[in-house]
Amino acid sequence: MPLRSGFVTILGRPNAGKSTLLNALVGAKLAIVTRKPQTTRNRIQGILNLPKKGKRPAAQVILIDTPGIHQPDSALGRKMMVEVREALEGCHLVLLIVDAAKRGGEALDEHVLRLVKQAGTPVFLLLNKIDLVRKDELLPLIERYSKLYDFREIIPISARKKDGLELLLDSIVAALPQGPRYFAEDELTDQPARFMAAEIIREQVLLGTGEEVPYSTTVIIEQFEEKPKLTRIAATIYCEREGQKAILIGRQGQMLKKIGTQARLEMQAMLGAKVFLELFVKVRAGWRNSREFVEGLDWRRQLEQLAGGPIRR
Repeated sequence: MPLRSGFVTILGRPNAGKSTLLNALVGAKLAIVTRKPQTTRNRIQGILNLPKKGKRPAAQVILIDTPGIHQPDSALGRKMMVEVREALEGCHLVLLIVDAAKRGGEALDEHVLRLVKQAGTPVFLLLNKIDLVRKDELLPLIERYSKLYDFREIIPISARKKDGLELLLDSIVAALPQGPRYFAEDELTDQPARFMAAEIIREQVLLGTGEEVPYSTTVIIEQFEEKPKLTRIAATIYCEREGQKAILIGRQGQMLKKIGTQARLEMQAMLGAKVFLELFVKVRAGWRNSREFVEGLDWRRQLEQLAGGPIRR
């Protein structure tokens, strides 16, 4: 039976469960997850190699997690929406995920539907977080959403509890064309380890600080040196104001120490090696509105600069 393969973009509003779904399907933590909106800032690829199972043929599914759809009000926000649009270009299938536990129509407003229509790609609507919805509410919900757009399928799931994911995988493979294997079978993601290290640090910032600070911070890896027994990593956390810097460092450096310790433990689990991590905090006023600075955060561009030219597969 010929292999099926293709690119599948996961789309949705902030906090709908996109990154949780990516991690659950791939079976590894590729995307950081927090309760704070706009945690994901870049599109993230997860590569899922599925063996033949019953009537389901073998497949390679390239899942693309995206930033939450929002109306941008900064250079960073605009860059995030560019990431969304680029993820839709040339994909074979869109998984539009909505928080089924949320009341109201904000999950599927005109802005979201316009993006879906422009993609011109088959769309599955995933009603996520069904573990938080009463069973008698589910059918009316499906009926209401089915009137908004001609979805190829509407599938209730719980990404966090991994409910409905086997049915989802069967449906995804059935919707993909016969095609080549785009990545080697042992590849899990196209992300470099240094980008994942930056995201791990940013996740700890999101988890450890209050409402204002996380959205004003970003992380840049200054040094990433892998040796057989030890990986040395130096990273800078950028914020926008001196007050935010003080919060990130904490009293007698306790907050920065906590962020560094938790990040280091996660990195060691990811790399399977001991990690020596140095963290610095710098203020760069208004970085979110600096197009040049925001463009420089793109890990693809960072790799080009490190290599002295474009990165080619």
